[in-house]
Amino acid sequence: MSNFTKQLDEKKDTKEREKTSRETLGKFFYDLAKLVFASMALVGGVSLIINDPQIHQMILLILGICFTFLLAYIGYKILNRR
Repeated sequence: MSNFTKQLDEKKDTKEREKTSRETLGKFFYDLAKLVFASMALVGGVSLIINDPQIHQMILLILGICFTFLLAYIGYKILNRR
């Protein structure tokens, strides 16, 4: 094998590893977004049962939605980076 084909194979391997790493990191952020959304729904449901004041429920709802969108957006940007 020539030196050129070795370099080409190494470049291909590096590109493949970067792609796999990027996909894994993007999926991680999507999973975090799902966990934040699920915990927001769980806390919201529990606060309805224990009659927590409405202002606390609204704050939790707004923060949960913001964090969910932020984490999903980060995951989206990582997956679509070239």
